[in-house]
Order: sequence, then structure tokens, then C-alpha cells
Amino acid sequence: SLIFTGAIAEKEISSTNNLSTMAPSKKNKKNVESMNSRLKLVMKSGKAILGYKSGMKGLRTGKSKLVLIASNCPPLRKSEVEYLAMLAKVQVHHYNGDNTDLGTACGKMFNCSVVSIIDGGDSDILVKQD
Repeated sequence: SLIFTGAIAEKEISSTNNLSTMAPSKKNKKNVESMNSRLKLVMKSGKAILGYKSGMKGLRTGKSKLVLIASNCPPLRKSEVEYLAMLAKVQVHHYNGDNTDLGTACGKMFNCSVVSIIDGGDSDILVKQD
């Protein structure tokens, strides 16, 4: 059995928490901002479906061209969307933000874990991304 003194235990905890509280890298932040601006342009000039049920319907009917999944989407739901996208040969993008961020990026005042893009409009969101 190990016994930590207060200072050592506190140092242990702070060193493990340091990784999760680090600021996002510049490249990652720029990538998120470019995806947000592309998404905003799609909502303005193109056509998109927000929501899991409607998105799945869009995948089944073959209307969807790209699917965005929020980072905090439940694993079972995420795998269902990925599986249907694979069958429909549709590209899947795992959005870096959570469902609140994804809804806000679409210009809506509600959470959204799945966004299905039907028509890109003036945006270049449908071009192959690395």
C-alpha cells in the first residue's frame, strides 16, 4: 500500500490533468474554423439535413453527399451512421466539436449530433479533405 503526502499527490494529479487542459494546436483550430465557415456557407447557399433520424433517411434514399458527426455522439449511433454511410458510399467527417458546437456552426440555437449535406452550394465542403 502506497501513502502519498499532500504535496506529492497534488503534483501527481496536476501532471495528469495537464494534458487534457492544453489549448488546441493552431492547425487544429484553423481546421475547425475552416469547417465552420464551410458549414455556414452550406447552410446559406446549399442544402443540409440536421438530425439523426432525417440524416439516416437521407443516407437510405441516397440524397446525402457528406455526413458530419459530432464528437459526443453516442458510440452506437455513430457506428450506425458510419455503417449506412459506408453502404451508401458517402464520406463521413468526424466534427471536432460537440453537438452544441455543431448546431451553433449550422446557425441553429439547438444541439445537433448528425448533419447530412445534400447540396454543397457555393461551399467547397464536398471536395475530398485529408
